[in-house]
Amino acid sequence: MMPHPKKVAVVILSWNGKKFLEQFLPSVLRYTSLDLCEIIVADNGSTDGSIEYIQEQFPAIRIIKNSRNGGYAGGYNDALKQVDTEYFVLLNQDVEVTENWVESVIKEMVKDPRIAAAQPKLRAYSDKLYFEYAGAAGGYLDKYGYAFCRGRIFDTIEQDKGQYDDTTDIFWATGACLFVRADAYRAAGGLDEDFFAHQEEIDLCWRLNNMDHRIIAVPSSVVYHVGGGSLPQGNPKKTYLNFRNNLMMMFKNLPLADLLWRLFIVRIPLDILAAYDSIRKTKSMADFGAIAKAHAHFFISIPGLIAKRNKIAHKSTRGLATYSIVWQYFARNKRKFSEL
Repeated sequence: MMPHPKKVAVVILSWNGKKFLEQFLPSVLRYTSLDLCEIIVADNGSTDGSIEYIQEQFPAIRIIKNSRNGGYAGGYNDALKQVDTEYFVLLNQDVEVTENWVESVIKEMVKDPRIAAAQPKLRAYSDKLYFEYAGAAGGYLDKYGYAFCRGRIFDTIEQDKGQYDDTTDIFWATGACLFVRADAYRAAGGLDEDFFAHQEEIDLCWRLNNMDHRIIAVPSSVVYHVGGGSLPQGNPKKTYLNFRNNLMMMFKNLPLADLLWRLFIVRIPLDILAAYDSIRKTKSMADFGAIAKAHAHFFISIPGLIAKRNKIAHKSTRGLATYSIVWQYFARNKRKFSEL
């Protein structure tokens, strides 16, 4: 008799991340039920001995060797084609997990089949009293496509004092620790590989929202994220990918009437202001150049984006905030999510 397949696959995408695997794989093995989960490392062509390390130290862990380095999006798409479970957990290589981190989230997802994606609470590994930038206690988008979180707005990160401990609907779940129903992932077309890295999980969640699915944050599950494991904050390439991918995401998912004014009339001018402000803050042209390059590549990609728009049956603003987070933060001085 064949063994019953596991319900959940915890898939860690790795690229030259041996130091992180050495540091964080033990916590994954310690706090992840092997009766419920299969643990997989999907490798994007590492050359630092990562695969050999896993084979020697953790022979029970399944390794998927991707034939290319497709970044976060392509790497997961390639790997998940080879995984047969009801739920996927896309876990960054630089995340420390805690007791019941999987069970707490899956319990909530089982309650309602409309829940397609979820995330735990993310705290910073460097200071475990504070939320972590890339997800905190659940993600949102404002009306012009700017991302923010419960516990983090722009560069203001709150201390976790239990103020966001309720399980609630959110707009996007962090890619650092993304729980997603396998059939919904496939129905949505997976991650957009043209993004390569950054904001592809927000794009996926937007498509899931447009398909009338729910996305939730489950703060009873807690993980600690290092962040910047592949590209550190402030890196011009990270700036480029974030700005380019955000524009691509808006073009794909907004209804036509909203697309014209939200993206071209409001958002793009705001990005230009941000580019000039980066010179004032950093005394460098690096971020200015990255933002200019992002906009140039966005306009070049529009023909391909039109084809992607046409494949999305329902384009809507469902779930987006009705206000501008830029206005709330900079003009009204609202620094905390609870103040919005």
